[in-house]
Amino acid sequence: MTEITPFTERVRLSLRETLLDAAAELLAEHGFAGLRMADVAGAAGVSRQTVYNEFGNKSALVDAVAMRTLSEFIEGAEEIWTTSADLADAIHGTVAYTIRHGRENRLVASVLGGAEAEDLLPLLTTRGEPVLRLGVEQCVRHLLARVPTLPEPTAVVVAETSVRLAISHMLLPTADPDEAAAAVRDVLMPAIRCSSTSAAKERPS
Repeated sequence: MTEITPFTERVRLSLRETLLDAAAELLAEHGFAGLRMADVAGAAGVSRQTVYNEFGNKSALVDAVAMRTLSEFIEGAEEIWTTSADLADAIHGTVAYTIRHGRENRLVASVLGGAEAEDLLPLLTTRGEPVLRLGVEQCVRHLLARVPTLPEPTAVVVAETSVRLAISHMLLPTADPDEAAAAVRDVLMPAIRCSSTSAAKERPS
């Protein structure tokens, strides 16, 4: 039986999304330093106290925007992982998607572009642990599902390398997304094959 979300909860979630939408747009224009809770309230058509009631303070609001943006990347990558015909296609597809979506997403593009939102760059670098952790966990899960003979420690190394390289290409683009993704795939696939084959040989028959 499908659980029905109470009306008041649906209203609150809708309000939260509206506030996050408004904050994301303002962050893209003005960055963290220029973001004012009053402006978020005005853009959303609510009182400033409503924004504080929902998020507590500006830092918490920005963190919520960042986590929602991250969820877009994770959901997009999940679809590619589950629909790709083989592992090489999945690695290429998820890396290309990450780079491309980062350049297309207005907030992320503003952060990377060195404009007013440049002060949000730590969310992708020095404070980017949630980005790395969730991406690595997702990649490890799919690697082990597709290659059961791959040792888990190797899967973790491969996953972290893939995520770090995708973020690096997003931050410092030197090629188009498909070319960058192909380079990452071509580096990782031999390591995956070698490790999985060696592990399979070492297993008792």
